[in-house]
Amino acid sequence: MHRRTPAVAGVVALILLLAAPWALAADASGRAEHTRHRAVARPVPTPTTPPKPGQAAAVPQRVTGPFGTQRTTGRKQVALTFDDGPDPVWTPKLLDQLRTAKVSATFCVIGTQVRRHPALVARIVREGHTLCNHSWRHEFNLGKLPAATIRADLVRTNREIQRAVPGAKIRYFRQPGGKWTARVVAVARELGMIPLGWDVDPRDWAKPGAKAIRTRVVQQARPGSIVLLHDGGGNRKGTLAACPTVIAALRQKYGITQLR
Repeated sequence: MHRRTPAVAGVVALILLLAAPWALAADASGRAEHTRHRAVARPVPTPTTPPKPGQAAAVPQRVTGPFGTQRTTGRKQVALTFDDGPDPVWTPKLLDQLRTAKVSATFCVIGTQVRRHPALVARIVREGHTLCNHSWRHEFNLGKLPAATIRADLVRTNREIQRAVPGAKIRYFRQPGGKWTARVVAVARELGMIPLGWDVDPRDWAKPGAKAIRTRVVQQARPGSIVLLHDGGGNRKGTLAACPTVIAALRQKYGITQLR
């Protein structure tokens, strides 16, 4: 019995020696698995602040329209633009309203109207508003004409504006009807003007009435909107009646800025 003890001990030692790597591997694997599950079970929370009820959406970057035209202000505040003037009946009344409200707007003027009413253009500039070239005679298909014809039209309109107001800055051009083409955009840019679009159109030119105009503007407006309205081209009684409430609503919700 005592003679077999060393042999048995040797066998046991050999078994333990062979089993040791497996035991160490299993122990390491178990620790790794435990660590992995522990990491999954205890994620680090990321603190978040929920938006407040009625909180405005993030201010959008300046949005472009067809062929890179400008459609928004690029900030929270919205801008008002008035097309097809100056008109001897409606433009003075609109200017009175804007002065009372202490709001500056952009007037997209037609060359033939500028020639007829240069004093109104001078008043627009004198009272701090921005001018925009709206073509010589509101030609809807201007953008489809040859580049040389487009250039002549825009240059003629700019010259008439500057005849009414020497040194006037004309930073914008608006294609009649929003019928933009790559050609008219390129010519406007060559002449140093930004092609100016819009993203709110209450269709006030169709004379839907003051209530409808106000409702459409307020419903369509978003942070940075450019609003299209008219001070010329027809009876603008509805537009004039809507403007005070439109201005109040937009100012309260977004603020009103001037395109410069």
